[in-house]
Amino acid sequence: MSSKTWLEQLQQITIVVADARDIRAIENLKPQDAITNPALITAAAQMPEYKDIFHQTLLQAKQDAGAGATIDQIVSLAVDRLLVWFGQKILKTITGRISTQVDARLCYDTEAIIAKARYLVSLYEANNISREKILMKIASTWEGIRAAEVLEKEGIHCHLNLLFGIHQAIACAEAGVTLVSTLVGRIGDWFKKESGREFYPATRDPGVLSISQFYNYYKKFGYQTQIMVAGFRNIDQIAELAGCDLLAISPVLLKKLQSTTGELPRQLVPAHAAEAHFRKIHIDKYTFYNMHEADRMAYQKLEEGIVGMSKTLVALEQLLAQWLECLENKYINSCSCLSLGNIFRVYDFDGDGFISREEWTGIDAVFDALDVNHDGIITPEEMAGGLGAAFHLSFNSLGFANKSYEMKNL
Repeated sequence: MSSKTWLEQLQQITIVVADARDIRAIENLKPQDAITNPALITAAAQMPEYKDIFHQTLLQAKQDAGAGATIDQIVSLAVDRLLVWFGQKILKTITGRISTQVDARLCYDTEAIIAKARYLVSLYEANNISREKILMKIASTWEGIRAAEVLEKEGIHCHLNLLFGIHQAIACAEAGVTLVSTLVGRIGDWFKKESGREFYPATRDPGVLSISQFYNYYKKFGYQTQIMVAGFRNIDQIAELAGCDLLAISPVLLKKLQSTTGELPRQLVPAHAAEAHFRKIHIDKYTFYNMHEADRMAYQKLEEGIVGMSKTLVALEQLLAQWLECLENKYINSCSCLSLGNIFRVYDFDGDGFISREEWTGIDAVFDALDVNHDGIITPEEMAGGLGAAFHLSFNSLGFANKSYEMKNL
């Protein structure tokens, strides 16, 4: 029987990444790789230490955009610069790569994705950051995969996310994508809801089985694309995927792995993949869409993810537009944190005043941390407590014009 912890054994066969997407958590945990996206920027906007960088970026964006620029153009410029600024900052604390989210609203426009990715990379390069340290994070739509194929040939490496179906996995590998990521817990949640089951053992967990299929297909046919798995619900799921290229694990589950001893056998082995009974499939556009429409789980989870990421970006843009208005009118201290309401509204898709796990598009570990009473929903009070702020939201009056809110210690 091994005296090593599960975490120690796992680190010998898999790249273990701390699943941290909050700027403070990243700085404390120092994961190998990290992500900068609108959700991280929105969270950083609540932190007093970053107030000046938001102010400076907004005012500089307004100046650079020119006299005839619209608010939307100014804010769009500011968002791109903030993504890269925080990306640079994070790169100082990690050893690996920074994934930077490309606007999810462009996910069905190949040329627009390519243009945005090139622009973001140019901002990094203007600050002496090598392309080898950057991944462009793009949704795994057919158009996103085609954009990634072009970008990879230019030396711009890509991270394709929201990958739930084998057709997406194969198309990404054929396009030469550097990294794909998927959420094991989200797949399992869909099947639980669909089947009415409350529990799957880890060996039969639909998320585990899907990802094992992706891994074995890649290794059998010699694809170099790496697979990163996140969104774990428990350490048993992690154990069943031991050996996958990268596992992004929340701090809570990392601690559990660190306190668990006993043998942790490798489940995903390249040599075993050679024995897998797969027929090689070439994915063209017609095949992709046929398989995508037939895979209801992948279809629904991809669309949900795109909607969620888009709403997060819209909320950030609204926050920055409002902040710019405050700066211009010299009353920034009185309204700089109305964004707390925007954050809640981003995830409350149906507007019922609660955020369910299905609505939540952020990291699952954050949902678990915010869900204080573990009832499967986040209330405004739980989110406020989690963000370290006391505030009161009037959902009927939340908006640009009406400033009916209370706050303190922000």
